[in-house]
Amino acid sequence: MESSLIQDNPLLLPVNKEKTVYDGFITVQERDFRMRIVLPPDRQLKKAKLHCCWRLKHLLRGYEQIVKQVTTYHWSHGNIPRSGTFVSLQEVGLKSRPECRSVPSPQYYSQLIAEMETLGWDKLLFIDTEFRTLRLRAEDSCGREHVLTVKLKSKHPAEAPDCSADLPVPLALPWTPQSTLEQLHAHFLLVLESLTQFWDVLDEIDSKTWILEPERPSRSDTMRRIAIGNNVSIKVELDPRHPKMLPECCLLGAEHAVTPLRNKLNANMHSWNPDASVLLNLRDVLEIQFPSPATHDKSSFNVECGICYSYRLEAAVPDQVCNDPRCGQPFHQACLYEWLRALPSSRQSFSIVFGECPYCGKPITVKMAAHAP
Repeated sequence: MESSLIQDNPLLLPVNKEKTVYDGFITVQERDFRMRIVLPPDRQLKKAKLHCCWRLKHLLRGYEQIVKQVTTYHWSHGNIPRSGTFVSLQEVGLKSRPECRSVPSPQYYSQLIAEMETLGWDKLLFIDTEFRTLRLRAEDSCGREHVLTVKLKSKHPAEAPDCSADLPVPLALPWTPQSTLEQLHAHFLLVLESLTQFWDVLDEIDSKTWILEPERPSRSDTMRRIAIGNNVSIKVELDPRHPKMLPECCLLGAEHAVTPLRNKLNANMHSWNPDASVLLNLRDVLEIQFPSPATHDKSSFNVECGICYSYRLEAAVPDQVCNDPRCGQPFHQACLYEWLRALPSSRQSFSIVFGECPYCGKPITVKMAAHAP
């Protein structure tokens, strides 16, 4: 039995004089897994127990019954399960868990360190304990800091890494088996420079106007909702590749306040000057001056919902406005719908609910909320 056990499992060796405990490893896809076989004092195989490391337990999770059946069959017939039996089971586990398929070679780590030495350790913001995920610092020509997240493959640099960053366009960086992190970082800088004008436009808008949405703009955001007046705003969507061209514009607010602005926009858009700043162009075509942090306090823009008294309701913002010029109170669509539906005096025609403004009592309508029953 002993010779058979060692012959079939050369990395399993007896660890006591009685030769009832065998300890060692089995290898699967260049990975070693610790396991132990414990025999009873009479050395009857059918009463043997199999112990393994937690990594092997993790891989064989869901296959316990198969392992039990295989070992019971062999041991009940006085045979030792061959290492190939466990190898096959482990390979099944490895295939079902992609994160466990491969471990980088020693050359991987030496290659990574050499590349970081060339790139500069000051560019490294973070690296995980497995040396797979890196976050690299990059600065554009205007001094804005950006982060490039790089997820290396086990066969780096033969395999292209997965890269991501907070950008308004898809990130596609060239890679060959001869590429390095330094070259990757250099290509990322070129991408940043191609977007510099886009960020310049948004930085000017952010610094000189009151931004209602998004609350915390990221470098990937292409939309800004800019306050114009009390319950009146304009939403602009910029093209990252052509940021100085006329953006998509949507005026929001009470109809009596929005209609004159819409007419001016339609009448003056032909005079849009791509050589001037977007903010200056918006002022000219709308014939207005935008409130700015230097001249107005944000609290002066009454944008909270008049029913729930909050600005953001999950992902929604107050976009339903009373059209009475003396009121102009905004509401969330869902809030106004539920309010009007509860009033006996309200009526509904198809998806439109007709009722009275909760503030001024004037007629107001709202479309049925998409999630409403």
